[in-house]
Amino acid sequence: MTSIDKNNPTELEIPHGHQSLISELVDKAPSALAVVATDTRILYANRSCATHVRGAARLLDVLHPDDRKNVEFLLMRLQLDPSTPKRAEMRLLRADGSDVWMLGDFSAARLDGKGRVEEILIQFADIDSQKRTEADMQSWAQRWNHALVGSTLGVWDHNYATGVFYYSETWKTMRGHAPDAEIDTSMESWIESVHPDDRAMVMDEVERQGRGEDFSPIFAYRERHRAGHYIWIECRGACIDWFEDGTPARVVGTDIDITERKAAEQRLLELSRKLELALGVSQIGVFEVDVQRGVSLWDERMLEMYGLDDGQVSRPADGWFDMIHPDDRARAVGRINEFSGRETTFSNAFRIVRPDGGIRHIRARVTPFRLASGETRIVGANWDATHDITIQEELAEVNRLAEARNRELEAAKAHIEHSALHDFLTGLPNRRYLDRELTERAARAGQGDRGAAILHLDLDRFKQINDTLGHLAGDHMLKHTAKILRQSIAPEDFVARIGGDEFVILSTYDGSTDRLTDLAERVIRRMRDPVPFENHPCRIGASVGIAFACGTAVDPKQLLLNADIALYRAKTLGRNRFEYFSLDLRTDVIQTKRLSDEILAGLERGEFVPHYQLQFHAADLSVAGVETLARWQHPERGLLTPDKFLQVAEDLDVVAAIDKMILDKAVADHALWLREGIDIPKVSVNVSSRRLADPGLGESLRDIRMPEGALSFELLETIFLDDCDEAVNENLRMIRKLGIGIEIDDFGTGHASIVSLLKTGPNTLKIDRELISPLTTAVEQRRLVGSIIEMGRSLGIKVVGEGVETMAHVRILKRLGCDVLQGFALARPMAADRIGPFVREGAWRRPRG
Repeated sequence: MTSIDKNNPTELEIPHGHQSLISELVDKAPSALAVVATDTRILYANRSCATHVRGAARLLDVLHPDDRKNVEFLLMRLQLDPSTPKRAEMRLLRADGSDVWMLGDFSAARLDGKGRVEEILIQFADIDSQKRTEADMQSWAQRWNHALVGSTLGVWDHNYATGVFYYSETWKTMRGHAPDAEIDTSMESWIESVHPDDRAMVMDEVERQGRGEDFSPIFAYRERHRAGHYIWIECRGACIDWFEDGTPARVVGTDIDITERKAAEQRLLELSRKLELALGVSQIGVFEVDVQRGVSLWDERMLEMYGLDDGQVSRPADGWFDMIHPDDRARAVGRINEFSGRETTFSNAFRIVRPDGGIRHIRARVTPFRLASGETRIVGANWDATHDITIQEELAEVNRLAEARNRELEAAKAHIEHSALHDFLTGLPNRRYLDRELTERAARAGQGDRGAAILHLDLDRFKQINDTLGHLAGDHMLKHTAKILRQSIAPEDFVARIGGDEFVILSTYDGSTDRLTDLAERVIRRMRDPVPFENHPCRIGASVGIAFACGTAVDPKQLLLNADIALYRAKTLGRNRFEYFSLDLRTDVIQTKRLSDEILAGLERGEFVPHYQLQFHAADLSVAGVETLARWQHPERGLLTPDKFLQVAEDLDVVAAIDKMILDKAVADHALWLREGIDIPKVSVNVSSRRLADPGLGESLRDIRMPEGALSFELLETIFLDDCDEAVNENLRMIRKLGIGIEIDDFGTGHASIVSLLKTGPNTLKIDRELISPLTTAVEQRRLVGSIIEMGRSLGIKVVGEGVETMAHVRILKRLGCDVLQGFALARPMAADRIGPFVREGAWRRPRG
């Protein structure tokens, strides 16, 4: 018997008053024993048990984490019913981190005066080997089942001795039955499902099997699928037990669905027929040579082509050599010998002399190959090219006549070269000509002190004219632009159209930008003038990017790229202007490009997340809802607000995609709040103008699952609600039909009219913070805000005050009759997981200044 010593985990202490009980248990117990308190403190463990508990203070400390709750529950049950012992399987942790399975019998060892359990006796039995054997057996069973299911074999077992007929799940599913379906095993039912054309054959096999005669171990037949169509079944069976009279007592086998294989065989047959037809139509003859046996097989077309009417398809391999024209024989045979050992496809051409004396031109395509046995075969095709040769001779005569027209061809060549270097519409040099000219000028600049400059011009509003007035109008604008550019440049300058509505002026650079600036301003000014087309005054403009370099620094490709970068900046700054390239500009463009790539990657990785700012009823400051605010959880820069990425996202045309991602996550967050018992009556989500104009918006909203009235969309007043196109109007109708609220954001700073409000039918107006902020100091501002609130009330529209920064704002807006408040005075934007704790704490109700 061993007692616990706190300084020596291998020594165990016997509690006072238990010596006789423990001694008796230790003497008689066949296994490990322990006494624990109800909180699992180990009060005693015999020597067998001490090796498992390893001096631990509590039983839970040596239990596998997955088993601790089960043991705690068992101890609780034992306390509720001390008279009934409890049993549980559990894993004890060894010192090396592994575990051992034990079976524990728990019984009340000691009760207090009130009958409550104070100490518990546990008798452990080692069942580790048994459990691991069971696991191995289960693993093998699972592997067998997976192999059986994955093999696509349907297993069947007919035990005539016991009358038990077994059919596997795969056997059932291949016939369209459910895996657990009951199968009618009667012969009449089954044979009725066999295709009428196959029944006689199948019945013969079954009857021979029943008489104990030899039957086919493999046969195929068609059986009706439960869906009504027929499938091909390949059946394999074998008798494994017999009755005393020699008839089968048990037959087992497998079925496999070979419908696809049968279909492939049919397709192959049809393909073979088509190939035969194609060979017949094209008059191509096919032959095969057995090199080892010196025998060749010819098809009928080969015999016909060579004028042989003896019908012998098997012929000596070299028997046809004598039919080759004497002038071609050595060359043709030599080519065959050259390639015969290479296993490489080659062509041959020669003439033959037919038995009737006729000469035919033959073309051949031949492929040597080896069989798996190592034998060499040659397969090839011949076709009669006599007609083609005749045509070639005629073409040679035509070519001779064409040579006489060489001078005309030279003129045509010059015209073609001009066309290859010029734009057919404007007559200007094209991109190919520009590249050549730029390369030449760069070479000259490297040898002198003058540089080169590029003005890259792109037309503004060209696409609108092309789309609305048609391509004729667009062509007219391009010709007009070419005319202006020709008239604007100096004699030594070069202008080209490089595609679409883009033009390039190649000029010289003498160290000053004055001449380049004057040229750019002159072109932009003239391009602003209206251009008449079919009584329509068309107005276009031009944006210009300028880059220049001197001496050896003139790199044609880089100079074009720099001008393109400057053009990009000109267009982003408002169009109808010019910009010079600079290193800072390139840095900005590179940074914009990097940010663009990061935004696209962020969309793929789902980095755009919603944050939420709570809204409160002005009357009692109870929670009215949340406004969803887009944030970007950048992997390196942290949480970014829209001002850091929205402009670039708009240029990329991905704002609608970000809106959708934020909406989807907001819907999921609201569902989580509901499950956690957090009452957020409404979630407001911002919708961009592009998203609102998306024809597919309505369809994408049908799958949203939120209570009616719990979701609303915030639309900026600046979306031009007075002049919405049909797509926007249709989406607004669909939004209202789906029970989604409509809110007008930043009201009071745009130009939406009362008519547009009535037409749009919003549920809520959000007064812009610019109007709310001065309320504490400006009486006139209070009258304005009060008027808006009164207008909303008269139209049945709720009003939300944004930018509520102080409790003074709260009191003023409440007196003015505002419905809902939102601002830092009450709650700042926060992540979804902070909404619950914040609402429970009710921090916004505490008095503040």
